[in-house]
Amino acid sequence: MTKRRVVITGLGIVSPVGSTVASAWEAILNGKSGIGPVTRFDVSAFPVRFGGQVRGFDVAQYLTPKEARRMDDFMHYGISAGMQAVMDSGIDFGKTDPGRCGAICGAGIGGLWTIEQEYAGYLKSGSPRKISPFFVPATIINMISGHLSIKYGLKGPNLGVVTACTTSTHAIGLGMRAIQYGDADVIVAGGGEMATTVCGLASFAQAKALSTRNEAPEEASRPWDLERDGFVLSDGGGALILEELELARRRGARIYAELVGFGMSGDAYHITLPPEDGEGARMAMTNALKDAQLDASEVQYVNAHATSTPAGDKAETVALKRAFGAHAARLAVSSTKSMTGHLLGAAGVVEAIFCILAIRDQIAPPTINYHTPDPACDLDFVPNVARPMPISTVLSNSFGFGGTNGSLVFRRLR
Repeated sequence: MTKRRVVITGLGIVSPVGSTVASAWEAILNGKSGIGPVTRFDVSAFPVRFGGQVRGFDVAQYLTPKEARRMDDFMHYGISAGMQAVMDSGIDFGKTDPGRCGAICGAGIGGLWTIEQEYAGYLKSGSPRKISPFFVPATIINMISGHLSIKYGLKGPNLGVVTACTTSTHAIGLGMRAIQYGDADVIVAGGGEMATTVCGLASFAQAKALSTRNEAPEEASRPWDLERDGFVLSDGGGALILEELELARRRGARIYAELVGFGMSGDAYHITLPPEDGEGARMAMTNALKDAQLDASEVQYVNAHATSTPAGDKAETVALKRAFGAHAARLAVSSTKSMTGHLLGAAGVVEAIFCILAIRDQIAPPTINYHTPDPACDLDFVPNVARPMPISTVLSNSFGFGGTNGSLVFRRLR
């Protein structure tokens, strides 16, 4: 069986560095951090008091007040990004077969803020009547896909993906598979997250997973730097329109890039830590390159998972060297999390967007806050300044709790 080709025809983003694709990309290329104090609730007693909140975003541009009240913020971000992507693609779902179009989106945690608020209301009142009848549909992870399906009449695959920080990378990969094997022609793929909440911030801080640079939050996310001390918790959403190539051509769509490879693996090692030899990450990258039928030497740029943790960044460096061999030294490798922080389940799709734009504009995004190289992390991390360079093929990595890994390969359309 010959697999059908899958292309990207639409992009959408809501993030700490911007809530449009143009503004977010401009911030990334200028090395602008989106990290700042958490203002949603009182954090004065918290050991970590900053994060990558979405600022200046107006959900009323996308949803009615009634709709918005019945959804957690992670849905606001994911649905809005999906709507942006649909608009960007120019697709008219009224002129497509609804059974051939679908949505595959997810979140790593889901409606944590709404869960906290609803339970607080119950504790204060002592009455179960204070729990909203919309509580469950406002918090469950598959409802980004569900709402997009309802809004656009998409009657094809309608799935919610939950694989921690690999969620939206897996959603994109599963959307690719659905099109390749004939289950759909168009998929809205992506995810959303809003975890800078009381429980989210406190739990990650208690686990010693977060940076504690409260006095300089914009400098806190510093992947591969010797002085890195943890990741930065962030919020946002992103979406891609995945489309079968011939359909996109017939309707005269603008094609950003082709999605040519998807690889998955499991560490089978630890609930949060990667193995030191990076074996799971290596397998995901190798599987993605094999799926793309590409040699490792054909990749110019990698957007790494690199969250700014001591163990994770080192293990990914080892994995890159094992997956790419001698070519690893010639790769441009950067972590846009140095600017966005870590969007958990939405990280993969946001970073996929930056990979696609790197191909479009022939420029590798920088890794900011990279000042003191770690001898154990010794690749070309595009330090601090974006780099114009020829880019035709890129790889994007995502790794998550439970040892779940995913890699995507994008290529300029040939």
